[in-house]
Amino acid sequence: MLFLGFSAGLPLLLIFSSLSLWLREAGVERAVVTLFSWAALGYSFKFVWAPLVDALPLPLLSARLGRRRGWLLLAQLAVAGAMVGMALQDPLTGQTAWLALFAVMLGFAAATQDIVIDAYRIESAAFRLQALLSSAYICGYRIGMLVGGAGALLLASYYGSTAEHYEYVAWRNAYLWMALCMLIGVATTLLIREPAARSGGGGGGGGGNGANLPPGAQLGANRQNLQLVLLFALSVAAFILAYAFTSATAEHGKLAVSHLLGNRALAAVAVELARLAVALGCGAVVAVGMIRLGWVAAAVMQRNYVQPVQDFFHRYGRRTAWLLLLLIGVYRISDIVLGVIANVFYQDIGFTKIEIAAVSKTYGLLMALIGGFFGGALAFRYGVMRILLLGALLAALTNLLFLTLSAAGNSVPMLYLVISADNLAAGLASAAFVAFLSALTNIRFTAVQFAIFTSLMTLLPKSLGGYSGAMVDGLGYPHFFVLTACLGLPVLALVWVARRCLPLNEDADDGEAEAANAR
Repeated sequence: MLFLGFSAGLPLLLIFSSLSLWLREAGVERAVVTLFSWAALGYSFKFVWAPLVDALPLPLLSARLGRRRGWLLLAQLAVAGAMVGMALQDPLTGQTAWLALFAVMLGFAAATQDIVIDAYRIESAAFRLQALLSSAYICGYRIGMLVGGAGALLLASYYGSTAEHYEYVAWRNAYLWMALCMLIGVATTLLIREPAARSGGGGGGGGGNGANLPPGAQLGANRQNLQLVLLFALSVAAFILAYAFTSATAEHGKLAVSHLLGNRALAAVAVELARLAVALGCGAVVAVGMIRLGWVAAAVMQRNYVQPVQDFFHRYGRRTAWLLLLLIGVYRISDIVLGVIANVFYQDIGFTKIEIAAVSKTYGLLMALIGGFFGGALAFRYGVMRILLLGALLAALTNLLFLTLSAAGNSVPMLYLVISADNLAAGLASAAFVAFLSALTNIRFTAVQFAIFTSLMTLLPKSLGGYSGAMVDGLGYPHFFVLTACLGLPVLALVWVARRCLPLNEDADDGEAEAANAR
């Protein structure tokens, strides 16, 4: 899981900060640079194609490697290929469109890799081991992010590209080195074993590879798999076309809403959310239309999209299920909302970029890794729910430490103290939270359910975090830090109630845990 975590974390910043800096050095306009962030939308909507990963066997790969390892190898090769494709495009010579296309491919392939790794982890070990596996995965993920972020920038600088003197070859070499680093994940995939849950076939997510089915049943399964691919492809095409054709309308809408609300930023967010809703609606209409026309069997939709959701509500009951979804949606709200503006705060009180990079990024990563392993060990010893409650409490309390830093101003020792506490708490909470999500996942629908959970957990915090700058402008930093700490109070209550409602057997062995999860 350490090596697979590295493979999963490596692509993330190659779409965000590293790519943004590359484009700015190449002289691309800031408005165009920000559009490239849409390339990572796959991370937020990966639950849409997770059923394909669960249901479809891959020709040759699934038969030789198994369902999970086959998909994992394909995703990792696609990630490396997209990195190579990006490396071969120079935005200075007008190849921005191709660069954007490969960036979207990278986001899609990286999100697919996340789906498979999450499913592999959950299916490979009992619930009582999930906290340890999660902490190792998070450690690898953060190391991968460090390599894809700071590592790529250092390589580009080493090969001679600077803000004053752009050098395409430097960025090309940096991205090629990142593609080469993906061999760590590929080698791991080839060395590990297929989870027992998949090697034996069965399961609601599509079962085994279909090799043991009678010819008639095999033909029917193949037909349904093709229908699922067609459903996904046409729905995505409808989403893209709807989003593209509403571009001009959205610009006019932003002006009109901006005059109405008197807030340009809020108007832009509102119009873009409406535009996104329209595009999603078009995709849904196409999906429903295909089912009504008989192009896709209703049983395909029922098995791959409806059953995983129904299973979750059936296992926990309607009231508990909604409680759990609410907890998932707000658990990280306190640290994510503050984290969006943290670097701006450091700069505003007088810290240099070098100090921020050294303390917040490098030293902060070390503290997060320690916190992650500490959280995994504590969860293994005392139970996930207790550490989940502790993580929520620490996340809220450490936000109050920023009040002290705000009063102290440019104090490097105080910065070290705040970063230590904040990242230790974040690492501990993350390890417990991933193990908690793993426990909620039914092994019959591993990929789909976990993809839904991980998409939901950042939706509200990141949406609210977009207004953190406006909050600081209106409240000031001290009151903003108090507000983010208060946001964690409802989370404590939700964890406490969920702990009383959930019948999680954290001491069960592999067989008992799998049986309980199946029930």
